[in-house]
Amino acid sequence: MRDTVHARYATPSRVREGRPFPQGATFDGNGTNFALFSAHATRVDLCLFDDAGNEERIELPEYTNEVWHGYLPDVKPGQRYGYRVHGPYAPAEGHRFNHHKLLLDPYAREIEGDLTWSDELYGYTIGHPDADLSFDERDSAPFMPKAVVVHDDYDWEDDQRLLTAWNQTLVYETHVRGYTMRHPEVAEAARGTCAGLAHEAVLDYIKGLGVTAVELLPVQAYLDDSHLLEKGLRNYWGYNTLAFFALKSRYLASGHRDEFRDMVKAMHRKGLEVVLDVVYNHTAEGNQLGPTLSFKGIDNATYYRLADDKRYYINDTGTGNTFNLSNMQAMRFVTDSLRYWAQDMHVDGFRFDLATILGREPSGFDQRGGFLDACGQDPLLSQVKLIAEPWDCGPGGYQVGRFPPGWAEWNDKFRDNARSFWKGDEGMLAEFATRFTGSADLFDRRGRRPWSSVNFITAHDGFTLHDLVSYNEKHNSANGEGNQDGSNHDGSCNHGAEGETDDAAINALRERQMKNLLATLLLAQGTPMLLAGDERAQTQGGNNNTYCQDNETAWIDWQRDPSEGRLAEFVRELTALRRRYPILTRGRYLNGRYSEEAGVKDLTWLNPSGAEMQEPDWSDAGARSVGLVLEGKAQHSGVREHANDATLLILINAWHEGVSFKLPDDAQTPLHWKLMASTDEALDRESVPKGSTEFLAPPRSVTVFECRS
Repeated sequence: MRDTVHARYATPSRVREGRPFPQGATFDGNGTNFALFSAHATRVDLCLFDDAGNEERIELPEYTNEVWHGYLPDVKPGQRYGYRVHGPYAPAEGHRFNHHKLLLDPYAREIEGDLTWSDELYGYTIGHPDADLSFDERDSAPFMPKAVVVHDDYDWEDDQRLLTAWNQTLVYETHVRGYTMRHPEVAEAARGTCAGLAHEAVLDYIKGLGVTAVELLPVQAYLDDSHLLEKGLRNYWGYNTLAFFALKSRYLASGHRDEFRDMVKAMHRKGLEVVLDVVYNHTAEGNQLGPTLSFKGIDNATYYRLADDKRYYINDTGTGNTFNLSNMQAMRFVTDSLRYWAQDMHVDGFRFDLATILGREPSGFDQRGGFLDACGQDPLLSQVKLIAEPWDCGPGGYQVGRFPPGWAEWNDKFRDNARSFWKGDEGMLAEFATRFTGSADLFDRRGRRPWSSVNFITAHDGFTLHDLVSYNEKHNSANGEGNQDGSNHDGSCNHGAEGETDDAAINALRERQMKNLLATLLLAQGTPMLLAGDERAQTQGGNNNTYCQDNETAWIDWQRDPSEGRLAEFVRELTALRRRYPILTRGRYLNGRYSEEAGVKDLTWLNPSGAEMQEPDWSDAGARSVGLVLEGKAQHSGVREHANDATLLILINAWHEGVSFKLPDDAQTPLHWKLMASTDEALDRESVPKGSTEFLAPPRSVTVFECRS
């Protein structure tokens, strides 16, 4: 059976030997070199497509170090192409070669067209009694996107990565599409794209919040799942990557990747770093019943972790397959991709989805595993920001605090404790103190610093901040999957009414609680990550999983802000405190030990009576109020000398009533504590007269004082 009526083969003299490096399609100004890794293939055909979709096949003539390669002197940028890879179709041995299926080049810098779901995309025959052991001979080319040859001729002018110090970093997690789809100042044609995100008004707003780094949900080309399309939905978050060097065309108003570069350059000019959320733990090809689109048909046994019965995939990701980072070629592919984004696209860092996968060896997670070591020694990758989501679905998958030096990690223990503490759960105070001061129990090893803990209250996955204080249950029926379970796994509390309400008292309490959570996030030691829209009380109507909601449920509503700007202004106030007081962003752990050189403790925890906290205070399950003195004169580095920074007092009261605190004093030099910020709007800078020795902390509040002698 012929693959396509349009296929023809090139004359042998047209193709030259070429070279095996670099992999992918590389234009040199005259022609293009094509190189594709496959350790187990028997032949590789390069497939060129013209504007009418006609296909020309050219057998790559050379095979060097497991890379098939050839050079075509007349192929220029803009040429569409793909591959057909020959080899054994033997699923039980881990091989799924099927030359009837057009395959996307893993190294494609651009792709053209969207995938059209069809039975022809599968290497086996859908509905056959032998399932994936059957062999399908239909051509998939009409349904596949095509790779495009590109030429790197972008003018970066004087742009460079910013290299913002970690302890000065404040991450803002957002979505390229959702952030501007409803923005009134962005032209309609640019909404939801990199061009929209680069709009001057958008970047000024982000910068004005005190943000230093914008973390973007996946922008690498991904697939919309067929089961979502059937329901009239589509993949919104993008954790289903197909092409790891290419951009999702949906995010490009111009259709060209230079639009992304323009956005990066615009952000850098505003002093904003760009961090990409990347998904190297799995691909969009699924398990043994998934389609054959790229890696599966190029060299399944190399790129994926296979079970003892090699027909099946190890599924430590919960998505059907797991990328095999313990294989040298798979590791090379991922590091090549990362270097491309950092070097050619000027990205400042990466947040790795299900990053525990990256450290998995056959024996399990290893913080000295091959990929993690490769990043640590790489002259480029070791200098960009590397952020791990430190868990997966595999054995012992929760690995927070176990990544190597140089990595930061999402700290869900911070999230869970902060939520529970402010919700009013008992027995949370002792852990709250640990999380608030950088989670040294998790990260203080091998020279790691407090910034290793990426603190967050909310993220794309879960309730927004507004919904966290407005709902007890999940409301996900719009996902087409029912409400899933209705239990409260998110530490949420509706404070008296489920969802929106006209009750002024409930709304005031919700706003206060949002401020308390924001203050906890932005005053704690570590790297804060703020979810975009939380500063505007963005709601998703109680939906805690908007992965398929590419609509107004998940898009930022720029016309709605029930706080009338108060939350955003409070965020600005807190980020200004972080910049003003170095004690809030120290690069070393505060441990509460007395320093002979400085003559002070770097921090002191106080109970409401003004005495230093003791074990009975910490173990009191009902304790919800504590004071923290951050000593500005404490040693700020390994150099044995004291600093001359301001000293701060932070009073935290999660109790539903006011609590009277005795203010710290010095018998020789009377201290004056100047109020600098509070989650209680009724307080102002003159609320504590000079000479005051007591302060009534308002119910459910955080209050910050500066020491004035």
